[in-house]
Amino acid sequence: MPGPLCKPWEHQLSRRHWLGTVGAGAVGALGCGGLLPPVLADEVNQSKRQVLFVWIDGGMSQLESWDPKPNTQFGGPFRAIDTSVPGIQVSELLPRTAQQMHHLAIIRSLCTQDNSHSAGVGRIQRGDPKNRGVTYPYFGSAVAKLMGPGASKLPPYVWIKPGSGGFKHQDAGFLGPRYGALAFGDGQPPENLVRPASLSADRARDRSLLRQRANERYLQGRPSSVTEANSYVFDVAQTLMDRKELFDESAFSRKDVERYGSHEFGRHMLLGRKMLEAGVRFVKVNSYGWDTHGDNFNGHASLMPKFDQAFAAIIEDLAASGMLEQVLVIAMSEFGRTPRINGHIGRDHWPEAWSLAMAGCNVRRGVVVGETNPQGTWVESEEYDIGHMFHTWFKALGIDPHHTEYDNGGQPLPIAHDDCGVIEELLS
Repeated sequence: MPGPLCKPWEHQLSRRHWLGTVGAGAVGALGCGGLLPPVLADEVNQSKRQVLFVWIDGGMSQLESWDPKPNTQFGGPFRAIDTSVPGIQVSELLPRTAQQMHHLAIIRSLCTQDNSHSAGVGRIQRGDPKNRGVTYPYFGSAVAKLMGPGASKLPPYVWIKPGSGGFKHQDAGFLGPRYGALAFGDGQPPENLVRPASLSADRARDRSLLRQRANERYLQGRPSSVTEANSYVFDVAQTLMDRKELFDESAFSRKDVERYGSHEFGRHMLLGRKMLEAGVRFVKVNSYGWDTHGDNFNGHASLMPKFDQAFAAIIEDLAASGMLEQVLVIAMSEFGRTPRINGHIGRDHWPEAWSLAMAGCNVRRGVVVGETNPQGTWVESEEYDIGHMFHTWFKALGIDPHHTEYDNGGQPLPIAHDDCGVIEELLS
């Protein structure tokens, strides 16, 4: 039966409160979050490790993906199929990914608290640290702070998503808006990325110099944090202007487009690969539409092939290029879906027993950790909360989660939940 950490509860937070604008990111929510100890930060900053975070918004069903239970009361109509690792099976909706299982690690024993999107999305992506009166950063912002942008000088945390783009400063929490996500809405670059023909390069440089001098004058007698985020936005914009070829979809080979899929998620994952190849530290790619309270089986029959196609393609490509040795890949939702099938032939929210998949740097390959009971209703092995995953991800990236702390204006804060630890079975 579920332990005390596995009782669902609600928060009055909107899942859309993340969304912001470049202007808001430049002037709002300035923070002074630092990192202790600084020596470790310098060492980690030299690392070439990166993250691909595939966020499956709404809740992928573990029963139609990583933990199938065919021919059982709650199993649904889909079969389980063999993978490239003998003895490990996944849903038949993942035929391409099944052939990449020798690169993957699956954890089937997640047991988390929140059965609402409004609480679950934020809590899962922040790692559920103990409440210390501050808003913790999302995982992408944490990695951006802990590891820096790397040699590429590109934004350390980019988010490729359907819908609107802009600078999402809220992801950074107390770290301050410069560690927020730069979102490429519909996979498109920020507006006005290309310098107008009427503005010469020399005149653009003069304008930038004038802005810098105005900031310097304004800062006299004031803390640097007052203009830090504003300056950072302009610096990032200039870097992207210099690398605008990253957004040129015509540069993708026809073969790659066919392999990833011409659908939205395929195009976004292909852009995500390009961002990783260019050296972006943390790339998040979203897929929406997984909240299948009604018609769950037809919904997954439509959604899963797109996910399967693009996810298998990027795993295959990262492995072939050798990048999988340095890129931590995570594919997950905010929770799973109920074993019980409701009156609308759907599955509801189920944080009590669900799964995610991992691959890449320091991750054991071709393994499954944890198990649910034969009906898929509860975890039978040791239960793991999201705090355990944050400890595990940080360690995979070379960050010691037990001896690294944030410095929030003199307040030391742990980077992961104090009461959780690393899942050693997931790491090589």
